[in-house]
Amino acid sequence: MIPVTSFADKKVALFGLGGSGLATARALVAGGADVVAFDDNPDSVAKAASEGIPTADLRTLDWSKLAAFVLAPGVPLTHPKPHWSVDLAKAAGVDVIGDIELFVRERRAHAPDCPFIAITGTNGKSTTSALIAHILKSAGRDTQLGGNIGTAVLSLDPPKAERFYVVECSSYQIDLAPTLNPSAGILLNLTPDHLDRHGTMQHYADVKERLVAGSDAAIVGVDDSYCTLSADRIERAGVKVTRISKRNAVANGLYAEGSRIMKAEGGTSSLLVDLDGIQTLRGSHNAQNAAAAIAACIAVGVSEDEVRSGLKSFPGLKHRMQPVGRRGNVTFINDSKATNADASAPALSSYDRIYWIAGGLPKAGGIASLSPLFSRIAKAYLIGEAAAEFAATLGEAVPYEISGTLDKAVAHAAAEATADGQSGNVVMLSPACASFDQYKNFEIRGDSFVSHVAALDGVTMLVEVQKEH
Repeated sequence: MIPVTSFADKKVALFGLGGSGLATARALVAGGADVVAFDDNPDSVAKAASEGIPTADLRTLDWSKLAAFVLAPGVPLTHPKPHWSVDLAKAAGVDVIGDIELFVRERRAHAPDCPFIAITGTNGKSTTSALIAHILKSAGRDTQLGGNIGTAVLSLDPPKAERFYVVECSSYQIDLAPTLNPSAGILLNLTPDHLDRHGTMQHYADVKERLVAGSDAAIVGVDDSYCTLSADRIERAGVKVTRISKRNAVANGLYAEGSRIMKAEGGTSSLLVDLDGIQTLRGSHNAQNAAAAIAACIAVGVSEDEVRSGLKSFPGLKHRMQPVGRRGNVTFINDSKATNADASAPALSSYDRIYWIAGGLPKAGGIASLSPLFSRIAKAYLIGEAAAEFAATLGEAVPYEISGTLDKAVAHAAAEATADGQSGNVVMLSPACASFDQYKNFEIRGDSFVSHVAALDGVTMLVEVQKEH
């Protein structure tokens, strides 16, 4: 835990007692703040109180006595309208901040020079964050990974010299971190997302830009117009910018030529690393993630040789295009995180001959948008509520069977992919659906897939098999 000492002996209110909110309340109490916490959910308030965290309805507070108001990132700050607690804070002139802001203040107070890499973007944040942390750890650096990736940032170990922080930041967290100042900041890409919470695409882009605008070194993907404009704007403001691209050469920065990551300086390009053969970094989207990770690691002092070594041993992010086992000519891929068609597209575009397990609780639009990739599918094995709908979409274009359940789909796909005899076959779970018809969440669905693969004869597992949930 990182005790928040910057508010020692000061009164701080906090709203939102979910996972990160509770971690923030604990860190404030540990740092000596006079905390009062609340949530709209009485069970969350009761849980905090049972841990000794002072709680009270914030409507009854004297807001003039507060040094700050800490808002959990899941609570609306601006759109569709500010939460009632935000209105009270603003009426009293109290600063509204979040857990990332508390972290950056503690870093400044105790170890301002410790390397801090922050990552944002619409897609690829988690893979890029995990890849950076893996490269750093492989290079022997004391590394802490947290933020939006799943571990609350204030649950990490306290800042100290030579401790490296890799922090994934959502737009909500950036919005609550006015003094965010990473050593290296990454903005991967921007496409419409979370507009219910940001109102317009431009406001969403402006929030994301703040992360790189405050960085010592900014790394910006320039494959969309919003990010391209951001890169130009912050460079004019004096920030050092490294541009990255997964599709076009850049004059200065890193770009992908297929699986090759090229380094460009002054208009001259050289090969930095070839991702060919690294199963966990297949596809153009991962070329972008890798380029960003490479640039960030180099910016904080990691050598190119250390980076190459780390890339080669990257195990991948669980449930995201994760190779989990091999049998002869067949590789088994867990992409359970793909809960809609757009999320399945990168995986389907990364392999040439796929025995595809798909289905579950269908999302609007189904899989029609994936039709340009149907030629890559040797056969589909359809499960869950979406099976009939997906079968109708596949029609005559792709051979399919309605397997119904995941265990049958794995057994049948494995048998047919092995009998096929061609090299490079994959059996892939990339459902393009939510899991809730048959599984509690996509993680349990992915773990179930891994268990069924492990039960096949002659499979060499590449990951640890989780016990049944």
